[in-house]
Amino acid sequence: MQPQLESTHAIETSLRATHEPWFHHVVRLYPHQTDYSGIAWHGTYIAWMEEARVEYLRSLGVNYSDLVNLGYEMPVVELNIRYHRSVQMGAEAIVKTRLSSLQGVRMNWEYRIESADEQELYVTAQVTLVTVDLDKKKIVRQLPAQVQDVLQRLRGQ
Repeated sequence: MQPQLESTHAIETSLRATHEPWFHHVVRLYPHQTDYSGIAWHGTYIAWMEEARVEYLRSLGVNYSDLVNLGYEMPVVELNIRYHRSVQMGAEAIVKTRLSSLQGVRMNWEYRIESADEQELYVTAQVTLVTVDLDKKKIVRQLPAQVQDVLQRLRGQ
């Protein structure tokens, strides 16, 4: 049995401070996502978090490809991740995400990656995104209207 690491204070405080419901995205760990010992390679968790965020937005009517076609991108500008336990090859996990705050054009997202039965915590994380105008290569001062509408509704839940 692997020892479980304690949460970092910043992530733990943030997770307690937010009460919005979590979006659940189910994943499975495939061989190409592991290291030589059959456990998840550390970057796999980050890819899963991206998938969950994109799926969450899609479920709310915001398709990421539509944003790109409109000339916008939402790059990660900050990532804080805490690895608690390793996911084993073949295991199913749940990636939970929610929008924790909107600060101007900064979108702060929280994550929990847990076992399928929600009994084991694998990862806690926070990610900050901004919206960039692809033509101007600059951060936009205001989110695109369709994104802002969805995120405001999401924050109002």
